[in-house]
Amino acid sequence: MTVFFHELKRGRTALIIWSAAIASMLAIAVIIFPQMKSQMSEMEDMFSNMGSFSDAFGMNNMSFARFTDYFAIECGNVMGLGGAIFAAITGVTMLGKEERNHTAEFLYTHPLSRARIVLEKLLALTAQIVILNAAAVCASLISISAIGEEVDATVLALLFLSYLLMELEIAALCFCISAFLKNGMGAGLGTAIGMYFISILSNLTEDAKFLKYITPFAFTDGGSIIADKSIKPEYLAVGMGLTAAAVIAAFIKYTKKDISA
Repeated sequence: MTVFFHELKRGRTALIIWSAAIASMLAIAVIIFPQMKSQMSEMEDMFSNMGSFSDAFGMNNMSFARFTDYFAIECGNVMGLGGAIFAAITGVTMLGKEERNHTAEFLYTHPLSRARIVLEKLLALTAQIVILNAAAVCASLISISAIGEEVDATVLALLFLSYLLMELEIAALCFCISAFLKNGMGAGLGTAIGMYFISILSNLTEDAKFLKYITPFAFTDGGSIIADKSIKPEYLAVGMGLTAAAVIAAFIKYTKKDISA
């Protein structure tokens, strides 16, 4: 597991910064809820009358005055873009950096097959995403306990699970890009942000609903999770299929490509 631990050590600074930032923002969002609760009804009326804007961001069937709904929206804002961008940046640099930084020659002098290297890098990527989400969960639970709000544990668990799975899909897609490109940062960020806006478009009209099968943000819809107490299985199945396909493509490409030292 030499490569695995090396990658964790290599990325620890970024992981600590991103984890602290996301956990802090979630904690702050929770802590200010009691002070904002009295104003939530006015905000709720305002957002419910904003037509397509409310539909696009999934706020048409949610109440800001209910903590679970409020948290789902805030969790979507923070974990949605923040978590997805972290997953994209980490994933898209995981394989390509050996060529970009000219460390491939040193790496391949070790008695490790390319498949083993890809596997350990993939495990390191997964571990970093899990750690970031664990920090977010801990910060949320501590701050929720501090303000004394009651929350449905099942819904909370499903919300965090949906964002973990979304981030893993984004990471897998960008990991695949990393196998093809030495420097795919633009492509990785474009993938994460593009998926987010595709999700917004899919909420605008019935004609665009098919886009939900493309974006992993579809199964992180807080309103749907709260109402059904489940993650939409049809969107999740497609997402996990794309994740598996991206990982397989990364293995095939990286084990066969000519790698410059």
